[in-house]
Amino acid sequence: MIAFSLAPAYLIQTFGLIGIAAIIFAESGLFIGFFLPGDSLLFMAGAIAAGVFASLSVSLSLWVLLPTVAVAAIAGDQVGYGFGNRVGPAPFNRPNSRWFHQEHLQRAQVFFDEHGPKALVLARFVPIVRTFTPIVAGASRMSYRSFVTYNVIGGAVWSLGVVLLGYFFGQVSLVRDHIEIALMGVVAVSLIPIGVEMAKSRRKA
Repeated sequence: MIAFSLAPAYLIQTFGLIGIAAIIFAESGLFIGFFLPGDSLLFMAGAIAAGVFASLSVSLSLWVLLPTVAVAAIAGDQVGYGFGNRVGPAPFNRPNSRWFHQEHLQRAQVFFDEHGPKALVLARFVPIVRTFTPIVAGASRMSYRSFVTYNVIGGAVWSLGVVLLGYFFGQVSLVRDHIEIALMGVVAVSLIPIGVEMAKSRRKA
């Protein structure tokens, strides 16, 4: 039996740069990508690019990694938007399955309704929601020009930002020696922007 794991170190060591790009692409706008470890994967990739995990049989160049993940993130959302725009509201009537849960799509719909176009930027920092938001944007017939603008901003800020965090903080001995805790921290920190936005919304209400 072939062992498989979603641990970032395993994925990077097994599939390399192409695997990183494929996972970020899938998590950014494909139904089946919601369970993939986007944040922790980018952070670990940045740390590996810094050379702090020499024991792993893989090496990554920061200057190749950065444009690769940015393009993958942006392209994933483009595909998600195209899918949503083409099928319209049909996904909202789709029954739950192993790879699809209505609650995820509905959560993204509520998020998009509350924040409008900027949801494409904010959603990048919210696991699961970022996978379905571009699909909702397409199904809602959001202006394509506006979508592309916010998609490029959100995709670049998220992917480049998390990789650079891994690159610089991965060199800190405390982080390097407790990488599992650091990866969980990355996911927690990624929720801060949406927490701030929710607090602002409540204050206005």
